[in-house]
Amino acid sequence: MMKITAIAYTGYPVTDMSRARGFYEGLLGLQVATVFDHEGKQWIEYDIGAGTLGISNMSADKWKPSPDGPALAFEVADFAAAMTVLRAGGVKFIIEPMDTGVCEMAIVADPDGNSLIFHRRKA
Repeated sequence: MMKITAIAYTGYPVTDMSRARGFYEGLLGLQVATVFDHEGKQWIEYDIGAGTLGISNMSADKWKPSPDGPALAFEVADFAAAMTVLRAGGVKFIIEPMDTGVCEMAIVADPDGNSLIFHRRKA
């Protein structure tokens, strides 16, 4: 059985990182907590209370901005067990499980095609 322990973060894909940072940092006044750079793309995190907002242009070919809503990330107690449950349930993986160095994560589709992220922070 999978045990979801928290919402890990909410993520929003962006097409223009400079413009997005101007909005989130300049207009909204959010403070950068973490920046991940990879091959000219970025993932920027803003800690807000107990939660985190992430913006990214890393997966532009797979994760696009949409007026249909943000992505929700579930923090799981046991990442491997969660992946086993999802695979056994025949869930479609949009992005296969991966280890980023600071976390493990995978993105799946719910029955309507909405993206859900399953995530486990490393110590």
